[in-house]
Amino acid sequence: MAEITDPENTIILETTKGKVVIQLLPQVAPEHVARIKELAREKAYDGVVFHRVIQDFMAQTGDVEYGKKGSETFNPGRAGMGGSSKPDLKAEFSATSHVRGTCSMARSQNPNSANSQFFICFTDAPWLNKQYSVWGQVIEGMDNVDKIKRGEPVSDPDSIVSMRVAADV
Repeated sequence: MAEITDPENTIILETTKGKVVIQLLPQVAPEHVARIKELAREKAYDGVVFHRVIQDFMAQTGDVEYGKKGSETFNPGRAGMGGSSKPDLKAEFSATSHVRGTCSMARSQNPNSANSQFFICFTDAPWLNKQYSVWGQVIEGMDNVDKIKRGEPVSDPDSIVSMRVAADV
C-alpha cells in the first residue's frame, strides 16, 4: 500500500472496480487541483460513470452534469458533454509527461475549457504532453483502473463510488 505523506493533496477514489489513490500535483496545476478537491469535497463525483474508456489509452470520467447515475440529469447518451456549474479553467499546461497513471483534465478544442471531466492514462501518451493540464498521478490501484470496462460509449459503465480528499477521510 502506498504511504500517504500529504493527505491534503491525495485523492482516494473508490470505483466499482476497487480503490485508487491519486497524488495531487498542486505545484504543476494549482487551479485544477483546487477544482478537483472542491468537487470531491462537494461529493460531486460520487456516482459518476467512466463514459469513455479506450483500450491502451485512457479512462475518462467526471461529467458531474450528465454522467451521475441515479441523478435526474443522468443521460448515458450525453455523458461526456457536460461539466459542473463552475466556470471553465484556464489551461495549466506543463512539462509533466502523460505516463501510465497520469490524471489529466479533459477539455474541448478550446485549451481553456477544462471543468470537471478528467482521464487516467492506461499507458504513456506523449502526444498529450503540454496540451492537457496534468493534476495528479496514481500511486496505488492502477490494477483497478486497468479493470474499468472499455467502450465509446461504455455499455453498463463502471463508475466512481466515492471520491474524497484523504485529509477528510
